[in-house]
Amino acid sequence: MAIRPARKIGLAIVVATSAILTAPAGIASAQGQGGVSQNAPVGLTLDRSNQTIRSARRVDLTRDFATLPLHRGTARGETVWFVITDTSDARIARQLGINHSPKLRNVRRGCPHCAQVVRSSSRILGMAPAHFEGAPDFSPNRSLVPGRTPFPPRSFSDGARARTGYSPYVTVSGSRSVVYNAPIVATGDGPFDVTTHTNTHDRTLGIDTRRMTTDHLFIRGFSNGHPILYLSFDSSDAFTAALERSTFVPALADLAFANGGGHARSARASIFTFVNAKRGLERSAPPAGASDGPGRAQGLTHALADGLTNRDAAVANPEVLEGFRLGADVSNIFDVFPTNRRARDRREYSPAWDLQVGVYSAAAVARGLNGLKQDANVVRRMAARGLVTSPGGVPLGSSNIVINCPALAFLDARPRGPRIPVAGVRP
Repeated sequence: MAIRPARKIGLAIVVATSAILTAPAGIASAQGQGGVSQNAPVGLTLDRSNQTIRSARRVDLTRDFATLPLHRGTARGETVWFVITDTSDARIARQLGINHSPKLRNVRRGCPHCAQVVRSSSRILGMAPAHFEGAPDFSPNRSLVPGRTPFPPRSFSDGARARTGYSPYVTVSGSRSVVYNAPIVATGDGPFDVTTHTNTHDRTLGIDTRRMTTDHLFIRGFSNGHPILYLSFDSSDAFTAALERSTFVPALADLAFANGGGHARSARASIFTFVNAKRGLERSAPPAGASDGPGRAQGLTHALADGLTNRDAAVANPEVLEGFRLGADVSNIFDVFPTNRRARDRREYSPAWDLQVGVYSAAAVARGLNGLKQDANVVRRMAARGLVTSPGGVPLGSSNIVINCPALAFLDARPRGPRIPVAGVRP
């Protein structure tokens, strides 16, 4: 499926009148009484009807970021800044313009520490100042040096790390039946380091405490056969956190439960990546950026091969953002998406993804079957035929790595569900 012309997918060039938003090089910033304004420049904008997080102010396809509403809180006396992307309550999801994820209600099932309790004068998160139990430490330097092959890496070090008590999943004191996905993206009162990220999330491109917005780098991926955009905030695994530029939160590995995709009592949904898929960027990508055109690739080896993994994601590093626009990121495959036609599929959506790491067999590689995959059922069918396994040759299944990746938008066609039943898929 090639991306349709811009007029058919609702793309619009935004002509900004503000000098702050249109600065051609570097991030525009201003500081004074009342807060800090550090905004990423504006480019090509995705039509709002393509967003699943409707509260996002805009989705930029030139530098691959979403401008999200920002909320202020505290954690152990420190000022923190957070976003809200998902909730287990349908009414609140509509009210806040965020994703509805019924499975989030299972976050505390058998794992009280998997969600922190936030104190607030409002039972709805974001409506009043919030006091968190813990926050990330953004000061460590993230590093990721590819290996010779280039996976596994020669060395890596996670950047942001959870401090005691931190989880992106929260409940509000007095209303603990409702769970939110509310990752903290910055700490302190500014100015904010959006280049080397010593006090911001490693995917934060801009933060504005006057307008109360933050610009967060998204990932281009796939679901149900279509290109999608998703956010990445946290991971239970240090290497995955380094690769995805997310916060390392080991406690998320205790979420109910491994191989929980398809189970109503699980907090997790299934997501897929590959070790030895083909690698390369999309050739002649359209102005909207990479979708599923010629040369498009995905997976761990692909993401490590682009030469960008050890560089900071920042407006000050335009070649890094351009690499992502052309498809340099991991580009994982969501099993389900909030726009799915069937209610049971929509109920399966969760931002807490249970990562399944696939390895193509030698026979699959020899036949050239390790190219781009866009539908989880295609991966399952190949696994049933022995063409894809987990590392070590065991049947494909959970790696017990949880990544917090909320759905953001679809690039072109709305994902409606698996394109082909598992039994009928031919790779």
